[in-house]
Order: sequence, then C-alpha cells, then structure tokens
Amino acid sequence: QVDLVESAGGSVQAGGSLRLSCAASGLIYTSSNMGWFRQAPGKEREFVAAVGWSGGTKYYADSVKGRFIMSRDDEKNTVHLQMNNLSPEDTAVYLCAAGRTWCTGPACPYDFWGQGTQVTVSS
Repeated sequence: QVDLVESAGGSVQAGGSLRLSCAASGLIYTSSNMGWFRQAPGKEREFVAAVGWSGGTKYYADSVKGRFIMSRDDEKNTVHLQMNNLSPEDTAVYLCAAGRTWCTGPACPYDFWGQGTQVTVSS
C-alpha cells in the first residue's frame, strides 16, 4: 500500500506562487506514476500534471502549462508542484495521486489518492 499526504496549500493573491508537496509512504512509490489533480466546488475533478515512475516523463494540462512545474524527489519519496502566476481560476482542492498505469485525464483510475490541500487564489 501507499499513503499520500499533501501539504503547503494556502491562500495567495493573483500573480503569486505556491509550492505544494506530496509525501508518499509505502513500498510502491518508486514504481508508481504520480499525478496532481484539482477539484473546485461544484466541478468535476481536473487533471493538472503527472510524472512517470522513472521521473523522465512529464505531462501538463494546457491550463497550467508554462505556469506549473512538477518535480519528483525519489530520495525523499516526495513530489512537488510549483505553481506560478496563480489566478482565481486555480482555486481548488489539489489532490496527489499514485498509480501503476500512466494516465493523464480527469477520469484516470489512479490507485491511491491523498486527502487534498486547499489552494485559494484571490483577485
């Protein structure tokens, strides 16, 4: 099994930055693809970014491409999401996910999910 704990969410004004972290515990982390998703109130879950188990493959949703950077630190079993130039449209609960199959979409059946961390961006 694997446990995922997101952290470092918070409130920021438009144009600001935040860096989310997802700490993973468990034996399958290094062989799992990692993804970030977000879900705003009343909306469906949205894919944000993903990095492959080897760390060499990354994919970003068009809405965040060029603004968000996902990284993977396997020595610390942690993935990060650096979010720059935030806008109110980025407001959502951000969730970290792990899965054994590469998938980049809102309906991807990742095997494990964190509880989420709130990100609020004000104008």
